[in-house]
Formats: sequence, structure tokens, C-alpha cells
Amino acid sequence: MGVTSFLKSLFGSAKESTASLTDKAEIAIAESKEATTPYLEKAEHFKDEAIEKVKEMSDELAEKTESAFEDIKESVAPLLEKADNYADQAKETISEFSDKTADLFEKTMESIKENAEEAIEKVENFAHDAKATIEEKVDTFTERKPDTKKGSPKE
Repeated sequence: MGVTSFLKSLFGSAKESTASLTDKAEIAIAESKEATTPYLEKAEHFKDEAIEKVKEMSDELAEKTESAFEDIKESVAPLLEKADNYADQAKETISEFSDKTADLFEKTMESIKENAEEAIEKVENFAHDAKATIEEKVDTFTERKPDTKKGSPKE
């Protein structure tokens, strides 16, 4: 029984030591909670204040951004209007030149047709005159009778 009593005393003292340590740990935890509670409350308060400041700043920033956007729209509006006017003027000018170019092209084509018709008529007249002249020469040449002498034909 010596071993049994040894084990009882060993485990009994371990049980008492464990209980004592557990009590001390619980006391330390309770003291830590008491000590950290004010810091946790301060951190919670700081977090809430920071969130409020961020919300306020984001609202202010949104208002400033919206105001800046409106200012930009107002300042750009005349430029957009001028750009529209320039675009309209460009369209009109291009349209005028387009019409003028079309008229000029049409006149040029008419002139080319007229000149071509005149040239064709002249060429036809020239060809007709040339044909008539050649026919005359051929007729004249064939009407002549060859001379018995070698040389030139009789006149």
C-alpha cells in the first residue's frame, strides 16, 4: 500500500496545485478584463468617431465633386455650343463646295462633250474630204491613158 498512498499523495498534491493554478489564472483573467475594459471602450469610441468622420468627409467630398461637375458642365457648355456651330458651318461649307464642285464637273463634262462632238465632226469632215480627194485623184489617174512611150502619161 505504500505505492497507493504515494500515488494518492502525488495525484492529490497535483490536484491541489492544479486547482490553485486555475484559481490564480481566473483571478488574472478577471484582473486583465478589468484593466483592458477602459481601453476596449476607448477603442470602440475611437472607431465610432472615425466612422462618423469618414461618413462626413465622404458626404462633403460627394457634394464638392457634384459641385465641381456642375461647374465643369457650365464652363464647357459654351465650348460645346461653339463646336456645334463650327460643325454646322463646316457642313454648310462642304455642302456649298460639293454643290459647286458638282456644277463645275457637270459644266466640264458638257464642255468636253461639245468639244468632242466638234472634234469628231471635224475628223469626219476631214475624213470625208480626204476620201473625196483620194477618189478624185484615183479617177483622174484612171481616166488618163498610158502613153506608149515610157515615161509620163498623156495629158
